[in-house]
Amino acid sequence: MPVRCEKTPAWARLEALKDERRGFDLRQAFAGDAGRAAALSQEAPYLFADLSKNLIDAEVEQALLQLAADCGLEAKRAALFAGEPINSTEGRAVMHWLLRTPADAAGLAPAAAAELPAVHETLDAMLAYAEKVRADHTITDVVNIGIGGSDLGPQMAVLALAEQVAPGKHFHFVSNVDGHELAGVLKGLAPEHTLFLIASKTFTTAETMANAESAKRWYERSGGTDIAGHFAALTTNVEAARAFGIETTFGFWDWVGGRYSMWSAIGLPVALAVGAEGFRRLLAGAHAMDEHFRTAPLAHNLPVRLGLLDVWYRNFLGFTSRCIAPYHSALRRVPAYLQQLEMESNGKQVDLDGRPLAVGTSPVLWGEPGTNGQHAYFQMLHQGTDVVPLEFVAVRQPAHSLEGHHAKLLANAIAQAQALMVGKADAGGHRNFLGNRPSSFFVLDELTPESLGAFIAMYEHRVFVSGAVWGINSFDQWGVELGKVLAKDLEPRLASGDVQGLDASTAQLLGRLKQG
Repeated sequence: MPVRCEKTPAWARLEALKDERRGFDLRQAFAGDAGRAAALSQEAPYLFADLSKNLIDAEVEQALLQLAADCGLEAKRAALFAGEPINSTEGRAVMHWLLRTPADAAGLAPAAAAELPAVHETLDAMLAYAEKVRADHTITDVVNIGIGGSDLGPQMAVLALAEQVAPGKHFHFVSNVDGHELAGVLKGLAPEHTLFLIASKTFTTAETMANAESAKRWYERSGGTDIAGHFAALTTNVEAARAFGIETTFGFWDWVGGRYSMWSAIGLPVALAVGAEGFRRLLAGAHAMDEHFRTAPLAHNLPVRLGLLDVWYRNFLGFTSRCIAPYHSALRRVPAYLQQLEMESNGKQVDLDGRPLAVGTSPVLWGEPGTNGQHAYFQMLHQGTDVVPLEFVAVRQPAHSLEGHHAKLLANAIAQAQALMVGKADAGGHRNFLGNRPSSFFVLDELTPESLGAFIAMYEHRVFVSGAVWGINSFDQWGVELGKVLAKDLEPRLASGDVQGLDASTAQLLGRLKQG
């Protein structure tokens, strides 16, 4: 039976350090250590991370690294890259990293090497289709219908790489079963100029299929006659897609979790937006981060340092949420994407053996692009009663030519990080900033497919690290199932009005919302 993190000697040492560090002050830490910024910063593929404004020091980092050793992090990392079934509740390997591994990669574990040819066969076919659609000027609008990982990743990436999107193509994303969303997208579209992508691994996802059926009805009622030419499916259920009328399908594997599927055929919208070369560059950036995570010593491994920092904040300093503020408008969907990645992965209450955990796991992740957030929730970050670690993401080179804007944007990002740390004393109280609020700062030189891929892969591995320390399965999501089951029971009741067997509140709401 694996050792529980809270039972390790390193955990006890960290508890002692927490007590010893009461009153730890970042301003004093910088004043007493001229090398702090350099020691707590790191270059990694396609990005730079400054972690020096966090409530840590060398001794805390060393204890966290010992915790990683005590919890067998290196062995768990090796199991990930060996293709072992580390998703134990579903008996599956976790090999999304293989989707961005070059076709000629050497030294792969047998399980991964056996799958790699099929990965590239599917990738090549998908990218060939993407290039064909990109060259078809009759297709002006692409509507991706999916939910969760089949929506958040592609939508985030298409927005992030908007400067490289093919001219004449417009991308729309529909995930909500609320018909207002689909209806709003369909307004103004013409069936002969629209391509629908139905993204559902099983081709049975309730919300996705409801939207797909409505899109199909709209297409036919608007005069469309070529379902096969205007619908494609990203699914493994080829028979169901064919019964729908779809002939073009691209599949993926059961070792690809939904929130890790952007690198697979689910990324077709991204390939349509930025082209085959752009998509391969996205994969290359992620692969570079994979190699960094796989090979770098733990003390100089950025995803490891970040994942351990998350454990320190969650379990020892008691911070229950983390904010991410990308200072680039094209990254506006990154917080939503990372919410699923982290909270669906690590929002667990039992360990790998099904035993209740004695420690907290995933923080609440939230955020909004800067500078918008400065005029909304930053008030709480600076002067609220709760301490919330903040993560800034800045891009050095802008993609526009407007004068003065980017310098103002970057100055604001740097200033906010500085203000959170240094604070400002005011005898009157209302203008008093306590300071000593922690933050991390990530810098991408440019927002390119490579840097985006590396940044997202860094987060994936970071989530793996904290989950490995907590001893949980970061790759299942049973918590999303119960509500779906109950919804299937309640949907017909909304028509019939039958409230038999329901609790009083559910019965009351059903009566209030009854249809027809």
